[in-house]
Amino acid sequence: MQVSNLSVARGGVPVLSSLSFALAAGEALVLRGPNGAGKTTLLRCIAGLQAPLTGRIEGAEDRVAYAAHADGLKSMLTVRENLSFWAQVFGNTDISAALDGYALRPLADRLAATLSAGQKRRLGLARLLVTGRPIWVLDEPTVSLDADAVALFGAVLRGHLAAGGSALMATHIDLGVEARMLDISAYRADPDADLGASDAAFL
Repeated sequence: MQVSNLSVARGGVPVLSSLSFALAAGEALVLRGPNGAGKTTLLRCIAGLQAPLTGRIEGAEDRVAYAAHADGLKSMLTVRENLSFWAQVFGNTDISAALDGYALRPLADRLAATLSAGQKRRLGLARLLVTGRPIWVLDEPTVSLDADAVALFGAVLRGHLAAGGSALMATHIDLGVEARMLDISAYRADPDADLGASDAAFL
């Protein structure tokens, strides 16, 4: 994936401008920057949920799986049914890797509504494994996870990278994954700049 001269806004106010980077197969890139710097806005833009003000994003079309603060679960479906639903959305049927990767088999027949916050988070992240998409865009993926679950996520992420996938993420947690760092503070936009476009969300 190649991002070139990207500018994005939040609430109609420019937050980042002239940002360029590449993400190669097998690579993880971690975004750094203080709260409000634009990490979430940038990730939403890469995921196709928000239009950029300027610039290009190449190589992301139909290749990105996005995981943010919402877990995207159907509360009255079981763990197994939730994963099967998302697998079917992406044209897949096998959910075994998702169940095993996040130690969800003992919970497979539990309704999502009855899970703890950490269990819901594990299930939400497990959806990534049924998408078949090579680029994972992750916004604080370890929220609500205990140390054991963070370790599970790190192992799944390392497996994804080893298989040729890539990951772009905002996180302050050491996941035990070799990754490049990108401090987006250097690309802070002038909030009064007129970049000539709207930041209306697609979804």
